Amino acid sequence: MSEDARRFVVITGGPGSGKSTLIDALAREGHVHSVEAGRAIIQDQTAIGGSALPWIDPSAFAELMLCWELRSLRLAREQAGTVFFDRGIPDILGYLRLMKRPVPAHMETAARRFRYHRTVFIAPPWPEIFAPDAERRQTLAEAAATHDAMVESYGGLGYELVELPKAPVAERLRFVLDRLAGSGPLRP
Repeated sequence: MSEDARRFVVITGGPGSGKSTLIDALAREGHVHSVEAGRAIIQDQTAIGGSALPWIDPSAFAELMLCWELRSLRLAREQAGTVFFDRGIPDILGYLRLMKRPVPAHMETAARRFRYHRTVFIAPPWPEIFAPDAERRQTLAEAAATHDAMVESYGGLGYELVELPKAPVAERLRFVLDRLAGSGPLRP
């Protein structure tokens, strides 16, 4: 595992499962993090009247997500210590498969070439906190299917998936930090 891969930790799962809330809590503790590609792309595309939206052109949406994630990796290399990612490149493969779209060879290559920490944290579907919003249009059933697609995507790429507990954010944060203790550079 490369030094970057040891430092780059992904938190994934279906929408509305508390991933971004956990990332925000890690940021408040001083940890470096990426911004979720999907939500930002949806906001940008909506603002400009673009069509690279999951409900209009899923393939174009996936290409923009890949560009975003590659840029996030480049920016992360400039940071010291552990960097937490709100999703990663394998999420794009899972998304395309979920949408019953072909996964282009260059996306497979990206997922195999640009690696993250072997331990990937996955947030399970959590009906009690799930709520759709302007960018999150999925139903709870679609969120659960997304979770399953991420399990398949990351598992197929050899990552070890560790399910986050359905617990308050402070407990989830402690769970992640305790699990990573001793496996690489965690500063703050």
